[in-house]
Amino acid sequence: MLEVVIDTQDLKNGLKSIPIKAKHLNENVNLDRWSVAEIAALFELPFSDLIHRAQTVHRENFDPNAVQISTLLSIKTGGCSEDCGYCPQAARYHTEVEDEPLMKLEDVLAAANEAKNNGASRFCMGAAWRGPKQRDLDPVLKMIAEVKAMGLETCATLGMLKEGQAEQLKEAGLDYYNHNLDTAPEFYGDVITTRTYQDRLDTLGRVRSADIYICSGGIIGMGESRNQRAGLLAQLANMERPPESVPINLLTQVEGTPLNGTEELDPIEFVRTIAAARITMPQSFVRLSAGRQSMHEGIQALCFVAGANSIFYGEKLLTTANPEAATDKKLFAKLGIHPL
Repeated sequence: MLEVVIDTQDLKNGLKSIPIKAKHLNENVNLDRWSVAEIAALFELPFSDLIHRAQTVHRENFDPNAVQISTLLSIKTGGCSEDCGYCPQAARYHTEVEDEPLMKLEDVLAAANEAKNNGASRFCMGAAWRGPKQRDLDPVLKMIAEVKAMGLETCATLGMLKEGQAEQLKEAGLDYYNHNLDTAPEFYGDVITTRTYQDRLDTLGRVRSADIYICSGGIIGMGESRNQRAGLLAQLANMERPPESVPINLLTQVEGTPLNGTEELDPIEFVRTIAAARITMPQSFVRLSAGRQSMHEGIQALCFVAGANSIFYGEKLLTTANPEAATDKKLFAKLGIHPL
């Protein structure tokens, strides 16, 4: 049984074609399809019209004054063999990030407990690996099980997964797996050469097959065009099941990485990207991730109005600075926002 709903607002906004809004008995199947041109047309809307549309979609699916809070901990830092142009953890780049061993279980649990006390509902663990070997994965499985037992949702980002590894993570109690697409397929090779776009899609497929929620988004401001930003969102929105969590990162430039010195993205363009993500993925959590440290609180407020409803608490996001919990609490109080 299929009910097709055509949004007349699309006609008013002058889109070249109308995305079909379909309600289906099987909620796991995505029947919406967005072309890159349609998403690019969203970016071209007058700012107030775009924000109004995004806020309307947001209110139809979420409490507009509630934000989900996560904390991200780097459990294994530096020494990565990849060549991601934005990442200071790549061994080939000369940055201040040093190669560190996997953290001890008790230290991870202490950080998780602090995150919980600060209001986080999800605890994310990141390791700088191309992909975990089994000897790497075994201690992480223990961390996941112990953090889950504390009453927190669990998330991990460990690189590419081999067959069977996602199932092990699921059995340990993993709720979310983060694996970003980073950018549009046609721009990807300008940023990363050591793994392909298909490698990323294959890992996401293994995660979905293991019945783990997907956290996947991208990085904005790496020198991509507006059309390529639209292309990234099209990749995410057109998945059979769009990611449950969509982190939108603003490039944090780090000396020693190839992307250091890239022209900075206009803040309003970042807000437009948040709004387009909300419209094209109405039931996903859209997260303000890396780059918040450089954003004025007014821009962050606009992002919440545009449909962002998830953030990271904590002093660092893996290796880059992030607003402290106390700063975020003050901003939440000003805006009347409460944690989920």
